[in-house]
Amino acid sequence: MSNVPSHNWGLEQIVADLRASREQLHRTRHPLGIRELPSRDAVINIVGGLRAALFPTHYGAADLTDESVDYYVGHTLESTLRLLSEQIRRALRFLPEHAQTSDEALSIRAFDVAREFGTQLPGIRALLVSDIQAAFAGDPAAQHITEILLCYPGVWAMTHHRLAHALHRLGVPLLARFINEIAHSATGIDIHPGAQIDSSFFIDHGTGVVIGETAVIGQRVRVYQAVTLGAKSFAADLDGALVKGNARHPIVEDDVVIYAGATILGRVTIGRGSVIGGNVWLTHSVPPGSSVSQGKVREGERTDDGKH
Repeated sequence: MSNVPSHNWGLEQIVADLRASREQLHRTRHPLGIRELPSRDAVINIVGGLRAALFPTHYGAADLTDESVDYYVGHTLESTLRLLSEQIRRALRFLPEHAQTSDEALSIRAFDVAREFGTQLPGIRALLVSDIQAAFAGDPAAQHITEILLCYPGVWAMTHHRLAHALHRLGVPLLARFINEIAHSATGIDIHPGAQIDSSFFIDHGTGVVIGETAVIGQRVRVYQAVTLGAKSFAADLDGALVKGNARHPIVEDDVVIYAGATILGRVTIGRGSVIGGNVWLTHSVPPGSSVSQGKVREGERTDDGKH
């Protein structure tokens, strides 16, 4: 007798059950039936192209010269922005206001957004350079700028975030989220593209950092691994559905340092120049210049709710 299996997988029934799951029991399809989705591979290529255009001597071609670098940047941007325009078009279709927009009008809108995004790249690069300089100044282990650009996960995550935040502000939230989640999967740093982060931001080590959608971070802020800037609670409507868009994450003012494992929740304000110690759990505001360790605010400073 042969011991070779018959290879009867019962596929007909499995396929039928999966169809029933898709179409009737456990639907996940978009209400408009959209099938043309943004491409993860395309988005990865877009970010790679943008990174090469912003820092061509680090992420671009190895043989660039003073004479060829501008041509390289221009050529890279032209192809990258063309790819970006297509992915923007696909992402815009998911917005309610574009449910009935014609394909031609949507393509025009996507081109306009991509072109406006391109004009913002010099400003984005300036912010990223400030982040890189903050990393170099804030980390005694940093040997040079090239090491930071090539090796630091915080700079990698912030490159994605600066690009994603610009797209978020231009009205393409799905694509922006896509970009930041790619960095999240690579670095363990989870930043919502809606978070507002000013210049000279340094994430040291980085793994486990979480920054929520409505967080606002000032200049020259430094955070360490496993820091959370999250929401304390979630408002719901009469049907129990979560209310979207409320300001629910912390405001961190200029020159704040937040050490490893600190958790700051809710729409609280961390005053300028404050230091939040490791593993602190904080759900109330602290005034400028505070030094907070586990269970207390030092030097007798009072919080905005009147507690020491």
